[in-house]
Amino acid sequence: MGRHTKHGGYVIDYAKVRTYVVPKDLKGFKLTPFVTKNMEPRKGEFGGDPKGPLSGEKYLERWKSENGTD
Repeated sequence: MGRHTKHGGYVIDYAKVRTYVVPKDLKGFKLTPFVTKNMEPRKGEFGGDPKGPLSGEKYLERWKSENGTD
């Protein structure tokens, strides 16, 4: 979607960027989004760890349970 400059920057090529046009009148539109708007936010489950999401031990424990042994 762009290119890197020789000085470490990045230049976006807007001809390659996807642009979506929303129809003006959506009142009679029958299609719905893939994600529901009625979902309540969920908080993370950290098993009473006082560090919460910053706990490295919980991260490694979960990684090992999902990916096997290291």
